[in-house]
Amino acid sequence: MSPTTTRRNVLRGTLATAALATTAATTTDPARAATPTRPDPAGSGPHIGILLYDGYSLLDPTGPAEILSRLPDATVTTIAEHRGPVRTDTGDVAVVADRSLAEVDRLDVLLVPGAGNRGTVAAMTNEALLAWIRRIHRHTRWTTSVCTGSLILAAAGLLDGREATTYWASADYLRTTFDVTYLPRRYVHSGRIVTAAGVSAGLDMALYLAALIAGEDTARAIQLAVEYAPHPPFDSGDATKATPELKERALSLLAASQVQ
Repeated sequence: MSPTTTRRNVLRGTLATAALATTAATTTDPARAATPTRPDPAGSGPHIGILLYDGYSLLDPTGPAEILSRLPDATVTTIAEHRGPVRTDTGDVAVVADRSLAEVDRLDVLLVPGAGNRGTVAAMTNEALLAWIRRIHRHTRWTTSVCTGSLILAAAGLLDGREATTYWASADYLRTTFDVTYLPRRYVHSGRIVTAAGVSAGLDMALYLAALIAGEDTARAIQLAVEYAPHPPFDSGDATKATPELKERALSLLAASQVQ
């Protein structure tokens, strides 16, 4: 087998629905948009929808998408209020939403990413978005979030009386504003809801979710397939070990990089 053929086979599963875009929006097909439906209703595997909204953090949806798209026969679809590119919190990158909220009324798995303050607050006060999340949650097998996405789930009323996690800097807000027991873990499983801590924790949550859906052997194989064996150069990713000065610096860098 030639190197070219091998590379083609290895890369053929690349997630087209999370393609990066910095150009014009995709054209809406009126016929396709006419009837609310599941993404690819003919598919035999889990139908996974990843919500996008203005100002989300890039790794929150794309990290889990990389893992969940490798599940056997899975369909992963990006969804937003309107089809087309949706920009991240920095404004530098956009991911294309394949479907609008109006086009999707059933999912097996829903993932809600987090964002900076601007994006999170806007999503938490967007009644149409919250109503759609509640509607989809009625039929999901799993409803999940990454980072401050748990605040959006809480605003939708889905975390009442539950345990959950979120981005470390939002922990106090989550537990004092909503009827939620915050747990400082990488991910927390409560009923049909799985929440992840900040940004990179979405990878861990996605692997855990993959095991719930397809079994631990499959999840382990996916972990090897994407070569997820993190060995960061610094031991500074745990907020419980961080100094106040490091936390302040981290939040300052985030704020400076985000579009206000």
